[in-house]
Amino acid sequence: MDRHIKAPLNDDEVKMLKAGDYVYISGTIYTARDAAHKRMYEALQNGQEVPMPLKNNIVYYMGPSPAREGRPIGSAGPTTSSRMDKYAPLLMDQGLKGMIGKGKRSAEVREAIVRNGAVYFAAVGGAGALLSKAVKKAEVIAYDDLGTEAIRKLEVENLPAIVVIDSEGSYLYEDVAKKYRKI
Repeated sequence: MDRHIKAPLNDDEVKMLKAGDYVYISGTIYTARDAAHKRMYEALQNGQEVPMPLKNNIVYYMGPSPAREGRPIGSAGPTTSSRMDKYAPLLMDQGLKGMIGKGKRSAEVREAIVRNGAVYFAAVGGAGALLSKAVKKAEVIAYDDLGTEAIRKLEVENLPAIVVIDSEGSYLYEDVAKKYRKI
């Protein structure tokens, strides 16, 4: 099913999403990759604030290429999500509602998604130039010393993604594999 959703997310909207749904995300989302996740994780472990609002927000595992003239961002493709698996459960426990990346997630992340009523989306890897067209505005808000891995606040319009793990724990990659094993 195709769904148009607005970020930040709300609980009712997240509950409606099912593994396999195509979504078009509009609104405010944030980017963060490995180094930024490590810093946020360490800050939370030390009782400190993180530089982006977590409650009901979406983080996109993406490090953009430099913006071309007249564009807010360069290529905006997803990175491998499993590299953030160590950090994701704590961020979800603090209110993070959605993650966008590519690839599989650990059992611990899947459990945290269900526990927190969150959702994991996949964006198409290798389509960064196309995905960048959904980004209308981008600004670095933290960790600018990390370059492309700095945390950015993005305004997006109809960013395409697929629900891979829904709030009930349905996992598209496993569910589809089971379906085709029966055939």
